[in-house]
Amino acid sequence: MEAPLSHRYREILSSIVRAYIETGEPVGSRTLSKGRPDALSPASIRNIMADLADGGYLAQPHTSAGRVPTDKAFRAYVSALSANRGAAAEAERVANELRTLDTVAERMGRSSSILTELTRNVGIAAAMPELAQELDRIQLVPLSDRRVLMVLVTRDQMVRKPASPEELNSICNYVNRNFSGWQLGMARRELLRRLMEERELYHEALRKLQWLSRQGLLEVDTSPELHMDGASNLLGLDLHLTREKLRELFHALEEKQRVIELLDRFLEQPDGQLAVRVGLEEAHPAMKDLALIGVTVRMPSGLPVKVAVLGPMRMHYERVMAAVIETGRALAHAQF
Repeated sequence: MEAPLSHRYREILSSIVRAYIETGEPVGSRTLSKGRPDALSPASIRNIMADLADGGYLAQPHTSAGRVPTDKAFRAYVSALSANRGAAAEAERVANELRTLDTVAERMGRSSSILTELTRNVGIAAAMPELAQELDRIQLVPLSDRRVLMVLVTRDQMVRKPASPEELNSICNYVNRNFSGWQLGMARRELLRRLMEERELYHEALRKLQWLSRQGLLEVDTSPELHMDGASNLLGLDLHLTREKLRELFHALEEKQRVIELLDRFLEQPDGQLAVRVGLEEAHPAMKDLALIGVTVRMPSGLPVKVAVLGPMRMHYERVMAAVIETGRALAHAQF
C-alpha cells in the first residue's frame, strides 16, 4: 500500500491543483513560492514537486515547463475537500424555482438547466422509477372513435399515459377504491385473479376492466426521466481528443441508456451523500479527462432522483459540489 502524503506535500499538491484549475498552464516552483506565506524556497518546492512527480501526482509536458497535475493528483485533491452548501440566496432561488413546477419532467428539466447555469458544465438530472411503485389513481378519458386515453399516476408523482366511453367513471372508481396504495405488480395480479375467479359476480364494470387489462391497465413504463443540458460546453475544453474521439464522446452522451449507466455506475453512495469521480475512462475512453459530481436524493413522494454535473477534470470542484448539493436538497424538499 502506498504511504500517505505528508501534510506539506499535500499542501503543495493542493496549491498546484488550484493554480492549474485557475490558469490551465503548467505550474512552476517560483510561482508557488511567491504565493506562499512562509519562506519555503523555490529549490525546496522543486524537490517536493520532483517527489510528487515520482509518485505519479505530477507530469511535465515539456522539459523546461512547470508541472501539471495528473488524475491521481485531482483525486487526492478532491478527497480533501469538504462538501459545503452554496450561498443562501442562491439556494433559496433554486428551491423556489423547482417548487413552482408541477411535474417530475418539468423539475428534472429545470434542474439540469440550473446545474448548467451555475457550473458552466453539463447538468444532468434523472428521475429513476422503481419497480415497486404504488398506485395513486387512474383516470380514463373518452376520445373519439370509441378510444380511451388511460392516465396512470403513481405515488412518486410520475404520470403515465398508456391509451368505451361507457362507465369510465365506475371503472376509475373501482380501481381507485380497491387498489390505491398497492404496489402496481401486486395490484395487477390481484385484479387478474378476481377477473379469473369471480368475473360473473362483480359489477358490469369488471367486464370492461378485463378489456382494459388486456390494453395494459396498471402496466407502466419504468424508464427514467432523463434531462441533460450544456453538452456544448465541452467543445471549448482542451480534452486532448481527436476529432473522431470527440465525435464518439458526443455520440455516447446522446445515448440515454449510456448516460443512465454512467449515473448508476459512479453515483453508488447512499442517498444524500455526494459522490465525486475523477476520470471516467472506464465508462468510455473519450471520457478519460472528465469528472462527474453527483448525488442521489428522494423526492417527498419517494421517487429516487440523481442530479449530477459532468465536466473537465480541471473544474472548480467546490463550486460544482455546492451547486449539486443545493439542487439535490431543493428536489428532496419540493412538495407537489
